[in-house]
Amino acid sequence: MVIAVLATALLSAAPARADDISATARGVVRVVTIAIVDDEVVGFGHGSGFAVAPNRIVTNAHVVELLARYPGNVVIGIVPSEGSKSYQGKVIALDTVHDLALIEFTGKPIPTTAIYTGPVDEGSMVTALGYPGNVDMATAKSAVDYIHPLSPIRSEGVFSGRRQMSGTAVLLHTAQIARGNSGGPLLDRCGRVIGVNSAITRDEEGDSSFGFAIANSELTAFLIRAKQPYAAVGTPCTSIADIDKVDAQAEAKAAALADGARRDAAGKALVARDAAWIAARDAADRHRENVMAIATLLLVLGAMAIGAGGLLDAQALRRGAIWAWGVGALMMAGAVVLFLLRPTGTPMLATPSETARIDSPVAPMSSRAPLGKLVCHLVPERSRVVSSATTDTVIDWGQAGCMNGRTQYAENGSKWDRILVPAQEQTVSVLQFDPATRSYVTTRYFLGSDQMDDIRKIRAQVTLKACSPDEAGRANLASQQAAIRTSLPARPNEKIVYQCEAAQAGGPPASAVPVE
Repeated sequence: MVIAVLATALLSAAPARADDISATARGVVRVVTIAIVDDEVVGFGHGSGFAVAPNRIVTNAHVVELLARYPGNVVIGIVPSEGSKSYQGKVIALDTVHDLALIEFTGKPIPTTAIYTGPVDEGSMVTALGYPGNVDMATAKSAVDYIHPLSPIRSEGVFSGRRQMSGTAVLLHTAQIARGNSGGPLLDRCGRVIGVNSAITRDEEGDSSFGFAIANSELTAFLIRAKQPYAAVGTPCTSIADIDKVDAQAEAKAAALADGARRDAAGKALVARDAAWIAARDAADRHRENVMAIATLLLVLGAMAIGAGGLLDAQALRRGAIWAWGVGALMMAGAVVLFLLRPTGTPMLATPSETARIDSPVAPMSSRAPLGKLVCHLVPERSRVVSSATTDTVIDWGQAGCMNGRTQYAENGSKWDRILVPAQEQTVSVLQFDPATRSYVTTRYFLGSDQMDDIRKIRAQVTLKACSPDEAGRANLASQQAAIRTSLPARPNEKIVYQCEAAQAGGPPASAVPVE
């Protein structure tokens, strides 16, 4: 009966907010253990956990200690923070020395959390997420309330330093936690996991209470031993506001450099044009002078031939005189013709294309022009990375916003946008490419399930998916994407900026940009 209740309990959870901690809360779960012997409940326990994969949960080993006491008679329930269902799980890796466990469950995928692998400064703000038992005792009406999907409780404090506890590296902090928080994540300001909450100091005679979290280094080592892939981020935590300022300055600088390069090219083209016109004019003058010289020479030779004909006629050499007069007349006629048809001296360029190139040296490149295959590299100082991979990305930018030959982007001024709303993940990605500066920007919003459902309804109205030369279709796509933008939070959780360059033949492989 208890198993049936665990599998069918339903209660809608409040949608997650757009901040980083709430984004991580989507992947935090309650872990419930129930020991049943001869159809009687003989043991009950609960704690917290978080997803390191869509169907894998990390928690403390002591959260599932009933497994050792009642082998084969324990049901493990995974209760997400969102949705309406709970799922049954099983332990697939256990480390009692370092108090860590990995649970696999079947059911709807849960948003994964990222583990921060960089240094944590003492005094940094930290946040604990989980399901403290004292809150449950105050609010739960029955045991069934423990398996209702509910948002985790957050508490904030500061990181107080690293310690060793029974040979395990732990993080000491002041975020308020209680029994039930065990297995839940300790987060930095960006919502990345830096530890697994596992214990608290005893609060005796008014002593301050401190929490202990198993360090991220112990967590990653455990996952490696369990052969469980996980998302890891080592970049420091920065705010989106700070990144936007840096990015705006970088964009302005890149635009200025691109404009400067265009102006420099235009200046060189003007110089080349002037040089070409001077060379063409000199060539035309030389050609005209050569023609006039030939005409003059023919005129002189013709006159001499006619004069020679007169001498021959005086000597009674009539036949020779006629030939001399004829040749002279032809030469003089040719001289007249050459004089009348002499070049004007106007420069003549080789081809119409050359004329166009010289007359239009400052024409900017169209944003609709294809650029071909590009390799895009992460720009760390302009990026805020929370959980995404940052490997080089390959794109193939085609005519009029056609990405990789199959995904149509829509015009946004001189830039091109595409908004991706996946059917399964709880993340909306806004992709933007600027052909002028060759910058590629991905902004990602980590949203709650209710928010995603609303946005998916808007996304269902987008009909243009494949590449199309139809400007009206692209305009309609832009309008539909604008409607999606109005439903997104004011700021994204991630902003990843890439700088692209022409791909070299035979270069190293890189990941491809996501498409629909």
